[in-house]
Amino acid sequence: MSSTPTVYADLPLFPLHTVLFPDGLLPLKIFEARYLDMARDCLREKTPFGVCMLKSGAEVAREEEPSVPETIGCLAEIDECDVEAFGMLLIRARGTKRFRLLSHRVEASGLLVGMAEPLADDLPLEGNELLAKFGACAEVLERIIATIRERDPDSLPFAEPFRLDDPSWVSNRLAEVLPIALRARQKLMELTDAGARIDIVHHYMQQHQLL
Repeated sequence: MSSTPTVYADLPLFPLHTVLFPDGLLPLKIFEARYLDMARDCLREKTPFGVCMLKSGAEVAREEEPSVPETIGCLAEIDECDVEAFGMLLIRARGTKRFRLLSHRVEASGLLVGMAEPLADDLPLEGNELLAKFGACAEVLERIIATIRERDPDSLPFAEPFRLDDPSWVSNRLAEVLPIALRARQKLMELTDAGARIDIVHHYMQQHQLL
C-alpha cells in the first residue's frame, strides 16, 4: 500500500461550481478535450485529480476569463466510467483527501495543473456536548437516507458503507445535502475539526427546525 505523497507535483485540477468532500460522490459529464484526456490519464494510471470550487471564472475555459480555483480542494478518484455518446464521458468520482494548492498553472490544452500538499484528516470529536450534537446529527442523516431509499433507492447521493458512527462522515454528508450556500459549504469542507463542523451543521438544523 503506497503512502500519501508529501506533495502532488502535477495534480490535474477540475474547477467546478460545486464542493467535493472526502467520501463524497461526484457524477460528471465530460466533453471538453482537456478533461477527456485528463480522465483517460487518471483511469490508465490509477491516479487522482483535484476538485476545487471556482473562485472566479467559468467551468468551460475562456481565454478572456481564466478559471481561478479555491486554495483548498479535495482529491477525487474515478470509480465508475461509461461512454454515453461520441465524445462524451460519464464518470463517477469519489472524494478522498483534502489538499492545499501551493501554486497552479495553465497548460497549453487549457487544463489547470497544480502543486498541492495533502491536508491532515479531521481532529477527533471531544466533549460530551459535541458528542450529544453528533448523535442528533447522525439521527437526522439516518432519516434522510431512509427517506431517499424509500422514494428512489437508485438516487442515493452517498456511497456505502454508511459510517453513521463517524463524526467526519456524518458532518460531511450533512454539509452536502443541507441547502447551504456554496461559499459556506466550501468553508465547512475546509474545516479540519470534526467537532467544529458538527457544531455548525447542528446549529443550522436547529435554526431551520430540522432537529
